[in-house]
Amino acid sequence: MALQSVSTKPHPSSREDLLAAATRLRTEVGKRIVGQQPVVEEILIALLAGGHVLLVGVPGLAKTLMIRSVSEAMDLEFKRIQFTPDLVPSDITGTEIMEEDTATGARSFRFVRGPVFANILLADEINRAPPRTQAALLEAMQEHHVTAAGETMSLPAPFFVLATQNPIEQEGTYPLPEAQLAEPALRFAAQLVRATRPTESDAGEMIRKYVRWGAGPRAGQALIVGAKAHALLAGRFAVSPADILRVARPVLRHRILPNFAAEAKGISAEQVIDRLLEDVKPPKSEIKL
Repeated sequence: MALQSVSTKPHPSSREDLLAAATRLRTEVGKRIVGQQPVVEEILIALLAGGHVLLVGVPGLAKTLMIRSVSEAMDLEFKRIQFTPDLVPSDITGTEIMEEDTATGARSFRFVRGPVFANILLADEINRAPPRTQAALLEAMQEHHVTAAGETMSLPAPFFVLATQNPIEQEGTYPLPEAQLAEPALRFAAQLVRATRPTESDAGEMIRKYVRWGAGPRAGQALIVGAKAHALLAGRFAVSPADILRVARPVLRHRILPNFAAEAKGISAEQVIDRLLEDVKPPKSEIKL
């Protein structure tokens, strides 16, 4: 089934235009993807917040189809990179090739842009490439430009990376590196992030016992930006602690590193976060979701 184009290139002129575009996008993606509404919603939040997404799941869950459907529905350029142990940074950013002028015989180098020069980039099984190659993509994600052949080149806007990771087959993989409000929401976000660190005084028993490394300062920034996007998609301009709760799991799950005791007992980062959200309560006036 072909998807209709839901172009986001012109900036919406009002909140109503943005909400209408988001509704159309959900509808178009739903023509191909049955279910998975929470995942689609989180992708929308990341897009709106100017972030990126890591999809963790076993093969066969239509992760690639979902990402391709989002890009087609938004009329954006889509490219895919299959990450493998022999992938090198130039396979992502691009490389120089030598060309010869047939008339004069003069030779010169020309830079051929790599797949990173796209609006939406699928980094399939990103943890299968070595850290040096991962770093080439992470620089582009953070800085929105690529430095190659002695030149700094801006990436197209918007630039959005959706990476996938298989949680089962870990042999031969390389772990990924850790990378104005309503006052109550800001305090709640900071409190959540601090409580993930086992050395903090307000960390709960499960965090102290089963977490090796907690979330860093960027996690707090991601919580706030994600909460803003969620509030806007819900038709609200004010951010509440409920918005923080909605994005807490996708923001924190890859930023919390369980220790050996947790691995021995089969305790996952998701279980740690669930307990964290039970222990760290939002302000009383904002408990409703």
